[in-house]
Amino acid sequence: MTLTIRGKWALVTGASRGIGKRIARGLADLGCNVVLHSRDAAHTRELEGELAGKGIRVSAVSGELSDQAAVDRMLDAAVSASGGIDILFNNAAIMTPFRASHLQTPAEDYRLSFEVNVISPIRITYRLLPTMLERRFGRIVQVTSGIQDQPELMAYAASKAALDKFVRDMAPSLRGTGVLMNLLDPGWLRTDLGGPKAPNDVESVLPGALVPALVDGEVHGVLFRAQDYAR
Repeated sequence: MTLTIRGKWALVTGASRGIGKRIARGLADLGCNVVLHSRDAAHTRELEGELAGKGIRVSAVSGELSDQAAVDRMLDAAVSASGGIDILFNNAAIMTPFRASHLQTPAEDYRLSFEVNVISPIRITYRLLPTMLERRFGRIVQVTSGIQDQPELMAYAASKAALDKFVRDMAPSLRGTGVLMNLLDPGWLRTDLGGPKAPNDVESVLPGALVPALVDGEVHGVLFRAQDYAR
């Protein structure tokens, strides 16, 4: 990890709690300015004040990621506040209900999972990528999951697999551009999404979650596991 990100601007989706909140704090500790996304800007108000106290610039934006018009408005606000995003953490995601009778999983579970966990991260990436390419600098981190062998949560698992495919097929086109796109598996953590029985505390996501934002060189399409760096 050799890159200095002091003075850069990062957008962290789903920053009001859990993994996103810890990532935002970690970036701020390195002097990176942060745009905090949540469904409602009130949800990040306390965090906004906390991070501003670290001497960085911080802004809050809101938007429901299942609503593409809201995503566009959120991106307009994020770009306006920052003048351009250098680092993107597509962290926000939803997990649809555990379906014990998984063969009866409703189609709506898949529609919602793909809208929030695939379509919105891709559209956010597409919106911010051109400016990164113009500047010849960018770090795009797509947060994925190590979930496997759980057909009861297949809508969520399949959406994360689709996001993985997006990153790996996009990666070759970014070589030599100064923009890196990689995957982050935070591990199974005790969060609202991971549940209380997860083996790892949410704080263990750092410092590993920051690694894909700090790597330098031609590092493309790599899966970083935050727990590999847990203290």
